[in-house]
Amino acid sequence: VKAFHIKLLVASILANTHLKIVQETSIFMDVVISALASDIISRFMSFLISKYGNNSCLKNKLERLQHLLLRVHMVVEEAEGRYITNAGMLMQLKMLTEAMYKGYHVFDTYGPLELIKEAGEVSDSYALDFHYVRRFHLSGGTIVSREVKSSLENLETVLDNLKEFVSLLNGCERIFRNPYSTYLYIDNFMFGRQVERQQIMSILMLDDHPKIPAVLPIIGGCRVGKKTLVWSVCSDERIRSYFSTILHFGGDDIKKFDERKVMPLKTLITVEFISDISDCEWLNFYSLVASSGNGSKVIIISRLEKLARFGTVNPIELRNFSHEEYSYLFNVLAFGSSNPLDHPRLAIIGKEIARTLQGSLVAINIYANVLRNNFSVPFWIRVLNLYRGMMESNLSLYGEHPKSLLQKDGTIIDITAFCPSLATNSLRITLLTGEKFKYDNKRELPIMEFGDIIAGSVTMPMKFQLVWESRLAPYTVISATCGAEELLSTTSARKKRKIVCTS
Repeated sequence: VKAFHIKLLVASILANTHLKIVQETSIFMDVVISALASDIISRFMSFLISKYGNNSCLKNKLERLQHLLLRVHMVVEEAEGRYITNAGMLMQLKMLTEAMYKGYHVFDTYGPLELIKEAGEVSDSYALDFHYVRRFHLSGGTIVSREVKSSLENLETVLDNLKEFVSLLNGCERIFRNPYSTYLYIDNFMFGRQVERQQIMSILMLDDHPKIPAVLPIIGGCRVGKKTLVWSVCSDERIRSYFSTILHFGGDDIKKFDERKVMPLKTLITVEFISDISDCEWLNFYSLVASSGNGSKVIIISRLEKLARFGTVNPIELRNFSHEEYSYLFNVLAFGSSNPLDHPRLAIIGKEIARTLQGSLVAINIYANVLRNNFSVPFWIRVLNLYRGMMESNLSLYGEHPKSLLQKDGTIIDITAFCPSLATNSLRITLLTGEKFKYDNKRELPIMEFGDIIAGSVTMPMKFQLVWESRLAPYTVISATCGAEELLSTTSARKKRKIVCTS
């Protein structure tokens, strides 16, 4: 009996203990669930506040960025219309323009996307392939907002230090342009290089030793605008009035330069070198220049850095435009007088086209001219896809971007993507670059323009000469022979290219 009572007592104690544990567990779970629910609600509210707060904040930042860019642009345009000889001011102008182009790059990247989002529209599927569009949608605006904020702070810092620059700028002589040249300057303008242009002019107008001609080397890569820059300087009224005569020579011409061609006048001579020359040949030419009028000067134009050894002053080096500067130039050329924000979808596609062209000045002029004549979203997408197809084909066949191939003489480039009517399973349409891209108008081949084949506005023959002419002095003409050839394997194509390049 006693054992039975003990068992009942133990059972009762265990039951009470279990009941307490269950009750305490239930209370604990209620507390946990309540805390979790509170945390989830708090996080959800924070997400909503962050999302819509960021959207509102991003919009305000973009508006502020646009306002600052207008202020900076006004100062840059004013500086471009003045003769600046102070080296410190030129350095500050360079920093100012770099900050401006970076600011425009950020604004032109995210401004159109914000407009599309604000209108309640969804970005087209093609745009989701663009990395910055994906980042804009996936980041919830946080990363983008930080980029815009950084650009704002950069511009604000630059503007804070502009008071002295603007004050000094007012004392610089204004560049005179008559109405006709102003029209040409707006339509066919030399983009960028303003600092380099001012540096060249300062050197040319400096009074050096009368019998020791100054030699200024201008060195830069293929088609970065060396000759365009020099011609722009030589066309300036101050330069034309400072020198009695201006002569333009090729590298081979200086070997034919003798005493009979020397004039007792202050002369500016520009010489474009494709290849190196001996020190002896240079000294002969230089001595003849020294015997001409007092104050004569020479400009060397070349891709070869070794030719800088002939300079009497530090060379001016021209590099490719930065991505930000190049993107800005694309918008200026492709949209003309139209505002890219009025065409946000085109602005997004244009940003990707500019990225794909990889800094080629020839390509940007060709493509922008074609796009400016047709503000259609499907057309711009077609142009982008055509260039992508050509780029991928050449990367696959030759391992190089079309821009790199165009810079080499005797190189084959696959342009089949532009000629779907001629392309078959057994034919490939190729472009063969030639030495200096010289255009021979006496040839009997049909002449086609780059813009026509990109736009698809003409039917192409089996063989033709492709031509493009620069709108800027010295109006360089680029041409290449194109035609259908039998389709080769990738290995055979690489071998053929090597043979052409070494021949």
